[in-house]
Amino acid sequence: MQIKEIQQFSEIRPKARAYLCYLLSRNIPNRTPEVTLDTIIAALKKIKKEVKEIDTLYVLDPKGRQIANNVSRTPAFRTGEGENRAMRAYYYRAVREKRCILTDPYPSKIGGALVVTAAYPVYNDKGQLQYVICADIPLDKLLYMVHPASAETLFGRFTKIGYALFSLALLAVSVFLFLNGIKSFLTYGFNLIHIDIKEMFEATILLTLSLAIFDLVKAIFEEEVLGEHKRGEHDEIHKTMIRFLGSIIIALAIEALMLVFKFAIIDPEKLIYAVYLIGGVTMLLIGLSFYLRSIRRGE
Repeated sequence: MQIKEIQQFSEIRPKARAYLCYLLSRNIPNRTPEVTLDTIIAALKKIKKEVKEIDTLYVLDPKGRQIANNVSRTPAFRTGEGENRAMRAYYYRAVREKRCILTDPYPSKIGGALVVTAAYPVYNDKGQLQYVICADIPLDKLLYMVHPASAETLFGRFTKIGYALFSLALLAVSVFLFLNGIKSFLTYGFNLIHIDIKEMFEATILLTLSLAIFDLVKAIFEEEVLGEHKRGEHDEIHKTMIRFLGSIIIALAIEALMLVFKFAIIDPEKLIYAVYLIGGVTMLLIGLSFYLRSIRRGE
């Protein structure tokens, strides 16, 4: 779960930083002739009321020492005055870069959940650092706040149920094809004296199509229903597509071969239809080759 959240954070990080930095700068000017601690605390309390997802807000002096207790909705979090945070990444990054920054996710000292911190330096009119304002927000709350998952909406839940039903229907088709393929294979496959090539080909086609549909069901269910985002998500999508297209091409090629044998024996004049099917398989192979080439170029 945390790996998924970190991957999602990397995708929405610019938007999250822009939002949090705008929130801080809107309430606290970056450069001002005179700014007092009371003014900053009042602004942090205002932010706390506006944005419920933020756990804690606090103020550091130019040396990185916290000069007031945390501003938080949770009474247990209203501590921290006097703590030295000079070694924290959010402090020295904000001081070094002289701008609002957003950290990578890290375990919180309070509760251990993954959080991110927005740090915002405040200067006087002479360009001297006065304070560093910090805001801690749990990673899961930030993800929902900046980019709500479609599964959390009513339409998203409806879509999720729809994908689940389609997945089950396709799975039933895959199982049906698999059982019929096995049945056909067992019925004709072990008769070594009188092997029916036609039935063997049909069993192979059924099993190949069953595998292709099963791969499609697996991809749809994992991505759309379970919401799993694996490492190298795009590679997984390409892999599923290649396997699906490959299975379809194999099934059509077997069908074309079967038609060649059939028409060569009973009706040679219809061999042209088998040639058309072979031409279609060739076009699919060319398309698949172009698809694979475009993937490699994009890597």
